[in-house]
Amino acid sequence: MLSHDYSRITHDNCVYYKRLHDGSFIYLILYVDDILIVSKNICEIQILKRQLSREFEMKDLAATKKILGMEIRRDKQVGKFYLSQK
Repeated sequence: MLSHDYSRITHDNCVYYKRLHDGSFIYLILYVDDILIVSKNICEIQILKRQLSREFEMKDLAATKKILGMEIRRDKQVGKFYLSQK
């Protein structure tokens, strides 16, 4: 990821980020063989997925609803997402 202009968060070696041209960010979060990509910019998410698929065999499981025991719920109308862990 470093070769693609991403930086690693200093407190967690499994989280990478990149500031985008519009001032927003894209995050890549790794856990064993799972990847979570988070950004407001869907085009940048698609670009990153294409880059990764050229380098690794991977499946796109679409929008995440659950990861690592956390439930993810999105409210597109108000532009927010919620995390819960039961």
